[in-house]
Amino acid sequence: MRMLDLIMTTLEGILLAYTVYTIGVGLLGLKRRPGPPEAAPCRRFALITAAHNEEAVIAPHIESLLQIDYPREMFDIYILCDNCTDRTTAIARRYESQGVKVLERRDPLRRGKGFALEWAFAQVLKEPCPYDAVCVFDADNLVSPNILRVMNNHLVAGAKAVQAYLDAKNPWDSWISACYSVAYWSTNRVWQLARHHLGLSAALGGTGMCLDVETLKRLGWGTSTLTEDLEYTAKLVLHGLRVEWAHDARVYDEKPLTLSQTFRQRTRWLAGHWNVALRYVGPLLERFLRTGRWRYADTAIYLLQPFLIVLGAAVGAVALTNAAMDGELYTSLLHRIPPNLGAALAMGVYCYPMLGLIADRAPLRSYLYYLSYLLFGLTWIPIAFIGFFRRNDTNWAHTQHTRAIRMSELGSTR
Repeated sequence: MRMLDLIMTTLEGILLAYTVYTIGVGLLGLKRRPGPPEAAPCRRFALITAAHNEEAVIAPHIESLLQIDYPREMFDIYILCDNCTDRTTAIARRYESQGVKVLERRDPLRRGKGFALEWAFAQVLKEPCPYDAVCVFDADNLVSPNILRVMNNHLVAGAKAVQAYLDAKNPWDSWISACYSVAYWSTNRVWQLARHHLGLSAALGGTGMCLDVETLKRLGWGTSTLTEDLEYTAKLVLHGLRVEWAHDARVYDEKPLTLSQTFRQRTRWLAGHWNVALRYVGPLLERFLRTGRWRYADTAIYLLQPFLIVLGAAVGAVALTNAAMDGELYTSLLHRIPPNLGAALAMGVYCYPMLGLIADRAPLRSYLYYLSYLLFGLTWIPIAFIGFFRRNDTNWAHTQHTRAIRMSELGSTR
């Protein structure tokens, strides 16, 4: 076998194994199973919202928190106004008469949500701490009224970290917001819920996440990357814990409307993702080899996604060149498997995300965006490359939110 044949067969084999594994996990965990049993409200919550210049959306967010169906004396609402220069703080203070607590932070050097949450946890969780858990939200969010009852059920059943279903409040504003929504709806079912059912760890999503206070104090927060949620997920798994998934509690956030907005946001995500991967993949794999627990390996595989995107792009470029030369460069791995199997695999890759939409009965028009969803997926390739070179960047790129939708209006956006 020529050296190029060996190299390309190995790389194509890695990508093929990842694809089969991803689809297999999704299929194995696709069927809904009962959640934890209903428990009487017994956990006390601190709800913390990190807000930076969110005057357009902060009022509907606070109102949705005040409408949560849980004993009011058992949760407190904290609005963390982080380096705000607009009317966010003034608007939040209008709700102090309803028990909302406003925290103001000024630190022009340590900017970003991870640093802001570290500061807020120090303020809110002082001893003696009256709370059993903290829930973290973003200022553009609306939350389902049942969210604390669902989180309480998980905590009573023994969970230490729980992530709520991540939904969209403006899915049809543009083709970009539609593609974002389709991606989240699919991932919620075939990635997050599937892993939860298989005993693996779901991933924290930055908002709608619930953390047990004792666990938070024991591990500390200590996140410094642009993806504090992913970093803390890796930290939890490395300490033998897992993130559980609450499919019946929803957080609705505002999806970007333009390609430039999503490009900036996802570049920040991938920069942080690369940073976390380079620091945590090694320890996670080492822990897997010592214990044999697949949860460590599965989380490491998830962290390797930016690498796999770059690898896939490189292999694809070489494959196209090889096809243009009638296969003179090397013999592709796909040529060594039965054609029917190759066609079935290609169809599986295309249809796999659609399974989540079907299983969760996504709106019919979500399927109309499936072709543009593929185009949207291709934009991850340059973002993955750029993210690698910005992996040590800690400059927070703020995403402007403007859709002041209230819970009563959600139905008209679906």
